[in-house]
Amino acid sequence: MADYDGLKTRAAELPAKPGIYFFKNAAGEVVYIGKARSLRDRVRSYFLANSDFKVRNILRETTAIDFILTGSEKEAAFLENNYVQQHQPRFNLRLKDDKSFPYLKVTVGEPYPGVYFGRRVEDDGSRYFGPFSPAHRARSSIHLINKHFLVRGCEDAVFRNRKRPCLEYELRLCSAPCVKLISEEDYRENVGNACLFLEGRMPELARTLKTKMKRAAGEEKFEEAGRWRDLLRTIEDYRDRPGTISTALEDQDVVGLAREADRAAAYVFFMRKGKIRNSAARLIEGAFSIPEPDVLGEFLADFYRDHEAPPRLLLPCLPAENTGLQTLLGWAKVRILVPRGGKNRKLVDMAVRNAEAYLREQTKDVRPLEELKTVLGLHAVPRRIEGFDISNTGGQDSVGSLIVFKDGRPDKDGYRKFLIRTVEGSNDVAGLEEVISRRYRKTLDEGGRPPDLVMVDGGKPQLGAAQKALASLGLSGVPVMSIAKKEEILFTPEARDGIRLERTSAALKLIQAVRDETHRFAIAFHRGRREKRSFASILDGIPGVGPKKKILLLSHYRSIEAIRDVPRGELEKLVGTSAAAGVLERLAAELERDG
Repeated sequence: MADYDGLKTRAAELPAKPGIYFFKNAAGEVVYIGKARSLRDRVRSYFLANSDFKVRNILRETTAIDFILTGSEKEAAFLENNYVQQHQPRFNLRLKDDKSFPYLKVTVGEPYPGVYFGRRVEDDGSRYFGPFSPAHRARSSIHLINKHFLVRGCEDAVFRNRKRPCLEYELRLCSAPCVKLISEEDYRENVGNACLFLEGRMPELARTLKTKMKRAAGEEKFEEAGRWRDLLRTIEDYRDRPGTISTALEDQDVVGLAREADRAAAYVFFMRKGKIRNSAARLIEGAFSIPEPDVLGEFLADFYRDHEAPPRLLLPCLPAENTGLQTLLGWAKVRILVPRGGKNRKLVDMAVRNAEAYLREQTKDVRPLEELKTVLGLHAVPRRIEGFDISNTGGQDSVGSLIVFKDGRPDKDGYRKFLIRTVEGSNDVAGLEEVISRRYRKTLDEGGRPPDLVMVDGGKPQLGAAQKALASLGLSGVPVMSIAKKEEILFTPEARDGIRLERTSAALKLIQAVRDETHRFAIAFHRGRREKRSFASILDGIPGVGPKKKILLLSHYRSIEAIRDVPRGELEKLVGTSAAAGVLERLAAELERDG
């Protein structure tokens, strides 16, 4: 079940910048991807009271929200397309194929090249430009290429069979190379100029066009001035084209680096066949006073031991030569570039922005831990906290729970449940000692290391039980604390009189989050055990329901309520007509007795 309030809080924490956002389920799978001019405003809109059915379904499956920053909303639209094609999220109904954004194709391999509208970039000897959004800009660009550079747009079959110029020539949209009204040399010069225009590398052409536009306007040739104006606007569009898609079909990784105090973060975009469709982020510890080239070199050497390096790396600076990176990659195989401008610099800048955002996200979670270190007088930041709690009803079905917080966030893979084995009746203190002893005996047997902080729900008696359990295993040096209910007082071996923190303290909020999660997990486990025992006892003595059918019923239906909702025919298929009738009769009698 999704943590609705937690997701809502997460949405409010997103940056108010353009980018794409990811809704992920408990398995880490992406269920929806969207783009936004402001990530914070867009994602917060999902939590409005009047949200539609699709939004409610998305939120029902979502357990985490992630994001990537881009330089503009247009760039976000292209990146969204790339990631949707890669991840194929179930709630994205559009963009799942590879035909979302069009390109212009110039068939430069032919004697008389043409310009065409296309949906795919192929390795066919042609040159491709784009992508375009919206699609009509691609078609209008073809028209401008026809009109200003007189490049043909007809299909080859038409071109080869012409005997005289077509209507396009009469409308001054083509130079009629089909009937040799222009030489091949002059025509290819026109095509070359058109390609320069499409590349956006034409500041001198822009100056010439502005002069022509002003002259035409001064001579009151407004139609001609309008043509130059349209061409200038198209040039500006090309200058703003996205770097997240390349028509050169490059395979390259783009790396960004960010630093703050003794921590750093790296962000890597993977561009394959000209498209960025995946990325990775890493936290780098111990970067204090280390030069940036060394930090980058060490990161890359470590990263590419586990990842295959592409032919080219775009980096924010040259890595240091003493990191072993050169030996690992081999200069002959991997080309390293530090771009100073152009689209490659924009790609590196985008990677740097995301490295900075990732570092802020990680640092945000560490600050309460640093405060907790100071409050408790610990030698190190408690990056891994393990919390324990006991739950029972009148001494029956006693269970223990263990939850894990890593870097200030729940790590549900580390959660564990315990059945109390050695304690009779309602004795939470003794149960706590048993559970902690079992937990860390197993940790030591498996060669693991204890956490940075052990936390128990309760006061001084619970603290004493935890200390006793740890001491019996030779782990007296492991920091331990308890938090008393209601008063919210912290107890440690050194602070037996308790520590009171301000209600607004980030450390206290973290401790409360650990305590509440520990309690929730213990209660849920205990309730499940109690309901299963109650269900099992109700099945006792029903004619036709022996041990095997009882186990069958318990494995298929976890509660009395679940079996009451089952159609009679389904129950009869499972245990037979006679046994099903007996079960339903017993449940009806129990309902009448309770009601």
